[in-house]
Amino acid sequence: MIIDLGSVGAEAKVIERTFEVDEIDLSDEDVELTGPVEFVAGISKQAAKTRLAGRIGTSISRDCIRCLEPVNGDLAFEFETSFVDAENEDLSTDAEVSVEDLDVSLVEDGKIDLADVVREQILLALPIQVFCKDDCKGLCPKCGANLNLIDCKCSDDEIDPRWAALKGLK
Repeated sequence: MIIDLGSVGAEAKVIERTFEVDEIDLSDEDVELTGPVEFVAGISKQAAKTRLAGRIGTSISRDCIRCLEPVNGDLAFEFETSFVDAENEDLSTDAEVSVEDLDVSLVEDGKIDLADVVREQILLALPIQVFCKDDCKGLCPKCGANLNLIDCKCSDDEIDPRWAALKGLK
């Protein structure tokens, strides 16, 4: 869904949209959508800045960072972002970016694609680490076995040759 920023006024308009899994491209990321994305937001314009704020909800699947097993869950969050037409910005000089400007995106042609906004907001809302369970044992560094499922017989006595010289120190 493309929104022309020229058609947005000072009075907030509500946008409700359900995006199917194939409409949001996360193919290069470490997350997979497992259900449709529910998007509800208000859009309004104040001076040269267009503000978009609302709520996004979906179901996702990611791999546990310790054992690589899939972890399914729901993702629901509120977001707020702003857009400024590139024509209204002076890009010829360097300028210090204030904290308020960190959530402002420049728009080249005066139009934004909501699917791109949803993709960006999902990626920003993802937790950095995902565990299948709090006490996940991970993978054996030698044989690669999932230590949650089996107790491998790999030896823990082997010393990395780079540290072998320190073994004689007491």
